[in-house]
Amino acid sequence: MRFDLTDLRLFVTVVELGSLTRGAQAMNLALASVSERVSGMEAALGTALLERGRRGVQPTAAGNALVRHARLILGQVEHMRGEMHAYASGLKGRVELLSNTAALVSFLPSRLQRFLAAYPDLSVDIDERPSQEIVRAVAEGSADIGLVADITDLASLQTHLLAQDQLVVIADRAHRIAALSQVAFAEIVDDAFIGLKDAVLETHLAYRASRLGRQIEYRVQLRSIEHVARMVEANIGLAILSEASAAQLREPALAIVRLSDPWATRRLYLCARDFTTLTPHAKLLVSHLIDLPDDTLPEAARA
Repeated sequence: MRFDLTDLRLFVTVVELGSLTRGAQAMNLALASVSERVSGMEAALGTALLERGRRGVQPTAAGNALVRHARLILGQVEHMRGEMHAYASGLKGRVELLSNTAALVSFLPSRLQRFLAAYPDLSVDIDERPSQEIVRAVAEGSADIGLVADITDLASLQTHLLAQDQLVVIADRAHRIAALSQVAFAEIVDDAFIGLKDAVLETHLAYRASRLGRQIEYRVQLRSIEHVARMVEANIGLAILSEASAAQLREPALAIVRLSDPWATRRLYLCARDFTTLTPHAKLLVSHLIDLPDDTLPEAARA
């Protein structure tokens, strides 16, 4: 069995696009060459990889297995190229990390500071994404490690519990809940809301509202926490954020009230397909993130 990287990349592209023709165009290859390569792979493996139809192609069970392995191999090759580029650029090591917003705000800064100070020859690339996207990327092998909240399914990954992340309600000081220390979601679900464009949190809150037979009314959804705060300060609506994110605001005109529901305390996990197979640099970062004592966490993340 002889496959080269072009064969693997071609097969993944064909499956993703659902067409030999579109795959050929994307790879700048002749259709006949693409068809010949796929047929050669099927002959070498002794099994059909694609089901061909009028509307394109679909992978067989064997084809799906090959796509999974091909993505892992291609991901490792890209990782190797990136690491070699880092050496050529004068850096002796680089670690890629996916993180959700809550971890990036509350958990990572102090720990990354210590890690980078301890290893001056290493660098860290951070990509901020929703937890669901991170879990999918790690499970598919396109990312090595991620920091996620437990509101997404982690069953397919290895995990380490790192911290807790409390959800809070942000309100104008004139709002009826402003003087409370905590409030139940059922007491505010019918209010108008200012949303933060966080797909995972939005889905989570929508699910909790549906359990109460309600639907959240977002008057507007914004990407910036500061812009959300300005809307709340103008008494346009309430907002639900992580406590760590809310702590960044430091706005005297705003009240921060904890959600009292048990589900409002989310756990932050470090996840990987297999921690034992990570690169040495990634293992160093994982070890550093896990082993630091809890008193290094910001108060909001320890809550």
